[in-house]
Amino acid sequence: MSNPTTAIEVAGLTKSYADNAVLRGIDLTVPAGTVYALLGPNGAGKTTMVRILSTLVRADAGTATVGGFDVRREPDGVRRTIGVTGQFSAIDELLTGRENLKLMADLAHLRRDEGRARVDELLSSFDLVAAADRRAATYSGGMKRRLDLAMTLVSRPRLIFLDEPTAGLDPRSRRDLWQIVRQLLEDSVTVFLTTQYLEEADHLAHRVGLLDGGRLVAEGTPAELKAQAGGETLDDVFLALTGHAATSLDDDSDDDSDDESDDSDDSDELEEIR
Repeated sequence: MSNPTTAIEVAGLTKSYADNAVLRGIDLTVPAGTVYALLGPNGAGKTTMVRILSTLVRADAGTATVGGFDVRREPDGVRRTIGVTGQFSAIDELLTGRENLKLMADLAHLRRDEGRARVDELLSSFDLVAAADRRAATYSGGMKRRLDLAMTLVSRPRLIFLDEPTAGLDPRSRRDLWQIVRQLLEDSVTVFLTTQYLEEADHLAHRVGLLDGGRLVAEGTPAELKAQAGGETLDDVFLALTGHAATSLDDDSDDDSDDESDDSDDSDELEEIR
């Protein structure tokens, strides 16, 4: 196994779908207990990176270790270590919030008393107690996001992948999610975050990778990147280094929507991970 102070280590990672090169030789390292933000526009390859690191998709070349496990040779070890919250909710809207969490506790093989206590703890932590016994279909967008993340945390993973977690949320719900990420850090959980929102990366991340056209064009702390590009914000940095903005206000679609992949339907595997 790799250095226990390193949560994720990636070298030379490449991935193509037909003639579309989505990742082009990515190298990055994520220290344990930190937030790493992978920032880029739609089509940059962010979701493909998460799918590879969470064992849902195989890279064409390169190596990656997650939690000390090789994603290709030791996928079961990776899956025991991580939790994944994707762009699209895994909530069963016919179930109540409590029932969704109990289902995850059963899938994690928690004892009945342990599962009940964990469900109650998460309902309280995510401010869902009052809505716990309502069907999830009645929840607001922000409540669904909180429940989705709570479901990911039932098994107490030490490393969380958050793929565009605040896409489509209103500013207040977005800030609520930011606070949850900060609470995860207090518990020494590593967070790998993909986002199009530069403000989000600036507020949350210890290190930021700028992904554009499948290449990591820059990496560093927000302060280092601003100094490198001579900008006051990460918006300035991305524009200076790539010649275009990271996102547009009306564009919240799946960043890998153009991928021609046989792996587009990985919902069953995602449930197994979570």
